[in-house]
Amino acid sequence: MKRSGPLLTLLAGLLLGLFMLSLNATTGEKSTSSYVKPPGSGKPSPGTKASPSTAPARTSAPPSPSPTRTSVPEGLYTGRTDDDSSAVAITVRDDKAIAYVCDGHNIESWLQGDVRDDGSLRLTGKGGASLDGKVKGTKEIRGTAEVGSGNYAFTIDKAKKSSGLYRANSTVAGAKIEGGWIVLPDGEQVGILRRDGEPSPAPEIAPETGAVTVDGQQLTARPVTP
Repeated sequence: MKRSGPLLTLLAGLLLGLFMLSLNATTGEKSTSSYVKPPGSGKPSPGTKASPSTAPARTSAPPSPSPTRTSVPEGLYTGRTDDDSSAVAITVRDDKAIAYVCDGHNIESWLQGDVRDDGSLRLTGKGGASLDGKVKGTKEIRGTAEVGSGNYAFTIDKAKKSSGLYRANSTVAGAKIEGGWIVLPDGEQVGILRRDGEPSPAPEIAPETGAVTVDGQQLTARPVTP
């Protein structure tokens, strides 16, 4: 009976070893699980681009209409101021304009400037003189002119062949001659001749040729165009 002790101890050790090996084999396995994304999730995963069908449609604004241009027919416009004190002539060419305002005695001004897209004129001259006008229809310009201390309203028409605007610059008997003439549709002539800056009523010219006699000497006045 005394000899059975070591055998029992050895047997118990073997059983314990087998039990431990079986336990390690069982507990050493790791189960794996996979995550399934639940349906209905509205958030896209990072880096995912939105579908083109869900992008909002972009509408382009309609182009702005281009402004309408009101051209001033080229040519000469002549007439008298509303108060009948002076004459006005405006000649238009290539969107440029030159004007002459004259009372035939001592008030006159030459002005020039551009024709704007809306058919209006803004002309300027020496001494702060100015002229504002606008085409009405195809044969009329209405406006006002400021010359010296005077303000002159006018309505002038497209000129006929007999009308004209002329200018002369020369020297006669040592004096500097500067002359301006407006020939109105009825043949009336309004102009000023300056001798060394001194004004006086201008002598008549021949509208067909521009010939004019000043102090016994014949000069030629030229038609004015921009």
